[in-house]
Amino acid sequence: MDGRDELTVGEVCRRSGFAASALRYYEAQGLVEAARTPGGQRRYRRSVLRRLAFVRAATHVGLSLEEVRAELERLPRGRTPTAADWGRISASWRGRLEEQIEALRRLRDDLDSCIGCGCLSLARCGVANPGDRAAGADPPGAAYLPALLRRPAPTAGAAGGAGRP
Repeated sequence: MDGRDELTVGEVCRRSGFAASALRYYEAQGLVEAARTPGGQRRYRRSVLRRLAFVRAATHVGLSLEEVRAELERLPRGRTPTAADWGRISASWRGRLEEQIEALRRLRDDLDSCIGCGCLSLARCGVANPGDRAAGADPPGAAYLPALLRRPAPTAGAAGGAGRP
């Protein structure tokens, strides 16, 4: 790696907005790569900034880190997405975004009568729950909230909780 192309952890953090712990987590997850100096310090290629921007954009549209990894693995090793790659990837996101928009629209329209929890505490609920069907919902919580709008519950010790640093 050319020294002019190398960035320290601090430089990557400053320029990407990610914490050092997120960089280490993403490296462990295979989303980014770092070289090591003889003293063991991480050095990143400048192109890591594009990969991190890609990760941020993908997670903002609701893709899991597993889905982000799958997209990045379809690229040649060590290469950031080109315009053609981005077009293919973003086209695959279009359907998902449309589904999320529809789920949000339904939530917005029903929010004044119910939040989908299945608690039966409201006299008039927009989501029917006869016989308390939601009592054993899996996952627990807002049982009738559209699946696309649910985030996994944070797990103890997970970087950033639920794999979203």
